[in-house]
Amino acid sequence: MTRFEAIAWLDAHVNLETGVGAPTGADRRKQAPTLERIRALLELLGSPQVEYPAIHVTGTNGKTSAVRMATALLGGAGLSVGSYTSPHLERVNERIAWDGDPIGDAMLAEVLTHVAAAEDHLAHRPSYFEVLTAAAFDLFADVAVEVAVVEVGLGGTWDATNVLDAGVAVVTNVSIDHVEYLGRTRDEIAADKAGIIRPGATLVLGEDEPEMLRHFADREPGLTLRRGRDFGVGANRLAHGGRLVDLYTPGARYGEVFLAVHGAHQAQNASVALCAAEAHLGVPLSPEVVADVFATVRSPGRLEVVGHRPLVLLDGAHNVAGAHALVAALDEEFAGGERTLVVGLLREKEPREMLEALAAFGASHIVCTSPPSPRALDPMAIADAAESLGVPVDRIDVVVDAEAALERAFDVTPADGQVIVTGSLYLVGAARAALHPESEAT
Repeated sequence: MTRFEAIAWLDAHVNLETGVGAPTGADRRKQAPTLERIRALLELLGSPQVEYPAIHVTGTNGKTSAVRMATALLGGAGLSVGSYTSPHLERVNERIAWDGDPIGDAMLAEVLTHVAAAEDHLAHRPSYFEVLTAAAFDLFADVAVEVAVVEVGLGGTWDATNVLDAGVAVVTNVSIDHVEYLGRTRDEIAADKAGIIRPGATLVLGEDEPEMLRHFADREPGLTLRRGRDFGVGANRLAHGGRLVDLYTPGARYGEVFLAVHGAHQAQNASVALCAAEAHLGVPLSPEVVADVFATVRSPGRLEVVGHRPLVLLDGAHNVAGAHALVAALDEEFAGGERTLVVGLLREKEPREMLEALAAFGASHIVCTSPPSPRALDPMAIADAAESLGVPVDRIDVVVDAEAALERAFDVTPADGQVIVTGSLYLVGAARAALHPESEAT
């Protein structure tokens, strides 16, 4: 298949991320969670996931950043690394990377063609995410990566990536999100995420609340490395273009490391990634590798500055915890100036609580829009929520099209102001493509 044909074939599958093809009124993960489809598909492909060690990453926020950082650190140590993340911002190629670079169109078409041939022999058709998971694992075996760093798509226990027998499991944190799948309490969500931990594996645990620990201990990891005890962040200072941080792991301390991403919370992601990389290697990384990697690491769509005058910042905060982290970063690093929020949400989100977390009442203007997803929340619901919070009606716009919403934001924002695009990674991806049509999230 050509890339065009391969993407058309992929898009014909049930996609629970977008809701396309899911059964009316429910979805099959909710009705009958299972790993049988992905296991059967991988068995037909020769069980590629057993051919390399893996670092498996879950958590409510920070997963993609942690995967990118760990991948770069392991690459800096000389390893060939495959990485798998989701969702993509602009092109599906971004999800499957080899040594930090998204795979090319020819390689994507080739691996999807291979999966398509295997699918013909299955009793039950896999989902969009299951196909991509199988494709990533198959490709990593074909190119003989020395380690794979894999992000969970949703939760842990029933995620398609949980066919891995990972020697290192990572939990970045636990907050409330995806309650329709994972449960309505942090305890339920933690228990689901703990499902990626294999008995005897090393657990890198970024969640530090004591009441959560029992869920992870119940999985009987061989070694648990806890943030704040075994690894973490010392100093965490604002610097031009990023942060200046002190990091420590069980085997080493790294002082005054420049981290080229915005947001104090990214230092925590960096400490998790560093600990995970060293847990896999079994030895500390050299200070030179750590310094070089963190000085150049990028995390597109996460507190990403893409324009000036006005400042344009993209952040895929899609839950309350992420929104709070965004506002904290804005207040510390980008204080001052009129702020326009461009907000688009998926329909599972509660708009009032998201707007409260985004400090929407303090914004000079709110442009309510629709992410390019069938699951998009009606932007009128966002506008109604803003009004219920006391935001004056003359500071609220509803512009359904995301690109037109950006144009409206530029119209109402002075050159010394800020345009903040947030609420959904789908919206951030659309904004990124509109602002830089030639870009690809790398």
